[in-house]
Amino acid sequence: MSQATKQQDLWKEDQVAGDGLRELTTLNLGPTHPATHGIFQNVLTMDGEIILETEQTIGYIHRAFEKICERRPFYQITTLTDRMNYCSAPINNMGWHMAVEKLLGIELPKRVEYMRVIIMELSRITDHIICNTIISQDAGATTPFLYVYQWREKIYEIYEEICGARLTTNMGRIGGFERNFSDLAWQRIRAILKEFPAVLDEFDALLVRNRIFMDRTINCGPIPADRALAYGLTGPNLRAAGVDYDVRVADPYSSYQDFDFAIPVGKSGDVYDRFTVRQEEMRQSLSIIRQALEKLDKIADKSTYRADVPDWVLPPKQEVYNDMEALIYHFKIVMGEVEVPVGEIYHCVEGGNGELGFYIVSDGGRNPFRVHFRRPCFIYYQAYPEIIKGGMLSDAILTMSSMNVIAGELDA
Repeated sequence: MSQATKQQDLWKEDQVAGDGLRELTTLNLGPTHPATHGIFQNVLTMDGEIILETEQTIGYIHRAFEKICERRPFYQITTLTDRMNYCSAPINNMGWHMAVEKLLGIELPKRVEYMRVIIMELSRITDHIICNTIISQDAGATTPFLYVYQWREKIYEIYEEICGARLTTNMGRIGGFERNFSDLAWQRIRAILKEFPAVLDEFDALLVRNRIFMDRTINCGPIPADRALAYGLTGPNLRAAGVDYDVRVADPYSSYQDFDFAIPVGKSGDVYDRFTVRQEEMRQSLSIIRQALEKLDKIADKSTYRADVPDWVLPPKQEVYNDMEALIYHFKIVMGEVEVPVGEIYHCVEGGNGELGFYIVSDGGRNPFRVHFRRPCFIYYQAYPEIIKGGMLSDAILTMSSMNVIAGELDA
């Protein structure tokens, strides 16, 4: 058989019978395509622009975080949780610290819990800014991306003032924070509350009733509530389908029960609903931060920024250099000589993408015996093939953006 005959036979295998022969195309969407916003692959079988079948491939950025965690002391794992969903890293960190505190039986002062709430809600805003501005960019609207995205940088300046870092912050510690917030940090937080609502309204005005944006996003990548629940979706992707599940309300942590806020929900679970749900969640986050500041103003002691747990909080360097007791605590923490209870716990928080869970098994050693992260991206990315089948290639890009698939969380 000649080479030309072989090629013709292979070509015929990709034909579909009908009123004429239609040629199917196999397309690699990723792992290095810029529109995927991450290193993961979808092998699409296409009839023209229509997606007939798709197969996912992940693992390109897998870094074995869980196994690395099992070889590190509890207090050194924050740099790893930082790098899961790096769009809202402080939420990951606070969630890990709360899980360890649950294992250790540590209770935090109200001021510390409210400070954590402020940081977590700022992180939620940055996560939603990234997701929604990228949706606008992938729909062809560059102006909202360039305009609104800069407010993410303004929040990163708050992080920088608090801990010296911006993206992967290493924010917080077991028992609270490394240091108290400076006056400049509080000023910047209040400036965000004052200035960002108007920007959010302008963002809405640019897109929410924009006919081109509506045509591109309404009925694009929908998922009904029953299928969303079957796949285990949580967060904005589930709420966009009409299910009002939010960990902050269902299982409150860090004193979220003290705050009054609404849970935005959509109807059809399409790109438009996912966009508008995140828009409203940013407004609710601003409201929570405002309430937290009011509650902090009523607390007389402005110096508390951590629990009284010297066994787990590294003392200031100046005290280590000059005080024997501080030196002893520093040595015990670093060398892992602090007793850890034997047991297993699960703790979850409402991350930027949904329920972010931490499962810890302790055998009493200086490192956790077993660690498992419930990463929302890994859970809901399984639904992606079903959502995009029958749609167009351009819709697959928008759907992926609106689901906010973060490679670092997907492949942790």
